[in-house]
Amino acid sequence: MPADGRARVVIEGVEPEIDCGRYPIKRTVGERVFIAADVFTDGHDLISCALLHKQAGARRWSKTPMTLLENDRWGGSFTVEVLGRYRCCIMAWVDHFRSWRRDLKKRVAAGQDVAVDLQIGAGMAKLAAARADGAGGRRLAEIAGALEDARRTPAERIEMAMGEELSALMARWSERQHAAKHDRELEVEVDRERARFSAWYEMFPRSASEKPGRHGTFRDVAARLPYIAGMGFDVLYLPPIHPIGVTHRKGRNNAVRCERGEPGSPWAIGAKEGGHTAIHPELGSATDFRRLVKKAEEHGIEVALDIAFQCSPDHPAVREHPEWFRKRPDGTVQYAENPPKKYQDIYPFDFETEQWESLWQYLRDVVLHWIGEGVKIFRVDNPHTKPFAFWEWLIGEVKRDHPEAIFLAEAFTRPKVMKRLAKLGFSQSYTYFAWKNSKWELTEYFTELTATKVREYYRPNPWPNTPDILNEFLQFGGRPAFAARLALAATLSASYGIYGPPFELCEATPREPGSEEYLDSEKYQIRAWDLDHPDSLRDTIALVNRIRRSNPALQFDRSLRFHHVNNDELICYSKRTQDWSNVILVVVNLDPSHRQSGWVDLDMDELGLDPQQPYQVEDLLGVEKYLWHGAHNYVELDPEQSPAHIFLLRPQVRTASDFEHYM
Repeated sequence: MPADGRARVVIEGVEPEIDCGRYPIKRTVGERVFIAADVFTDGHDLISCALLHKQAGARRWSKTPMTLLENDRWGGSFTVEVLGRYRCCIMAWVDHFRSWRRDLKKRVAAGQDVAVDLQIGAGMAKLAAARADGAGGRRLAEIAGALEDARRTPAERIEMAMGEELSALMARWSERQHAAKHDRELEVEVDRERARFSAWYEMFPRSASEKPGRHGTFRDVAARLPYIAGMGFDVLYLPPIHPIGVTHRKGRNNAVRCERGEPGSPWAIGAKEGGHTAIHPELGSATDFRRLVKKAEEHGIEVALDIAFQCSPDHPAVREHPEWFRKRPDGTVQYAENPPKKYQDIYPFDFETEQWESLWQYLRDVVLHWIGEGVKIFRVDNPHTKPFAFWEWLIGEVKRDHPEAIFLAEAFTRPKVMKRLAKLGFSQSYTYFAWKNSKWELTEYFTELTATKVREYYRPNPWPNTPDILNEFLQFGGRPAFAARLALAATLSASYGIYGPPFELCEATPREPGSEEYLDSEKYQIRAWDLDHPDSLRDTIALVNRIRRSNPALQFDRSLRFHHVNNDELICYSKRTQDWSNVILVVVNLDPSHRQSGWVDLDMDELGLDPQQPYQVEDLLGVEKYLWHGAHNYVELDPEQSPAHIFLLRPQVRTASDFEHYM
């Protein structure tokens, strides 16, 4: 038998609910959490619903009334105000007072005698008065007495019974003894704003020297901060900064043998100088690193570090904890492979070791070490090659005491694996953007990311290039291709990143035909960059990032909507704030070689526009302003001049003088 057979309300179809509440949804501080559910009961009684919410660990719940949306669908919301976890739940009950009040109104309208009904209402008010405290209880008792007072006219008593004062008091102190509660408390993971809105710049510190051939240092990186800040980036991501192994060190262009003096791959972590908590001696000291972190903060930039849980054969852990690594039948340690690729310079950890607990704790302490050094953002290398349970535990352990920490999952793998990593705790996730080039691919993919349940837990961070990815579009499209991919990444998503300087300098030469690897990749050698090259996209990047910061619509993903264009080489989409105070419309030419034109058909309701009135569009990438009419308008883009329009839609023109500038 049920615990209480008198609980008659059904609660189902709760949204958003990730895997039946197994994982939290994600929000940032100040955002609203909207919860909806199907809530109903048998018979004809009315029901009431409340959304319960509190910070995890708090003793008392806050209650927010839910409202009927349509067809037994109820909704309610609350705002998350601090970092960490929130819990929420739906409670619903048969509301006998509301049912009584509804029926009383019908009886009065039919001219029936309602004397008994008023007595019933008085009884409900008395019971509520007993539950209430202070002034509320006293007032409910007074109203109950008035409803029973035969000296008052029926009209007076009916007016009091139907009054809003009694309704409000009864709503607050209603009978909930047989309330139903959703069988699972849902969780909300609340991050800081940078988890939702950020612009990342990746660079290799060893290539930061102004003197070609000299190994760069943290001081050289600090000297480059004005350049990075000038382009508008707020996260500086550094590949591994640890000592690099010598054994089986890779040479230039991933050669199996390295020549004398070649620096090796930063992802071959560990040498005689130390492992994951040590710093490559040629980069500087721990003091130099802390100075860099502080100097970056002065420029509005946070330093993000790469977390790559793997070792070179020279890592101290290989000697001190051989049980953490898998042995082959010949007694050697199993190096990393992705057949036919071999990574002889890297030993993966064996997460199936019997000593897995000590391994987990060691890796957690690596992250905590760098948090102690002032780092709050981590880009995690290949998380899909480590157990899901490990990441859920590690991120939970770290964020319990450091809820400000942000983790970016660098996982280019199967969709379900990428989504699972996002569900279990990663704050942001890499995407397939680098390989989505056509209009239908971009539209389908970003619709999934922003307009389905995926958006509740997966925060996309698209990158047009990485040290591992130089896609075909960039190889053959020239500078216009880089500019177009910048515009797409920076406006389709609230967070994005680039690997520079190769991106702003439009480096596009692959190691060999058909490869996505860079020729002379920084992964294996030190490079010198001409940051003042006249063809650099530096100024364009700075302008795009200024546009992002000045327009709140581009700082969120949920409002992304695509609009029809009668040319498959043009893509059009919009973003807006909830109150339509900021509306951005983007048109991008996906063809880097030819001028393209077409007619866009806009969803006027989505843009908050009156189809009968003209409206202004201002291209924030240039100086052009246009007066558009209705949904059907002409666009044309020459990739050599600008591959994109980023239009700000301004309020409708209202007076004759407003037209003159545009005529």
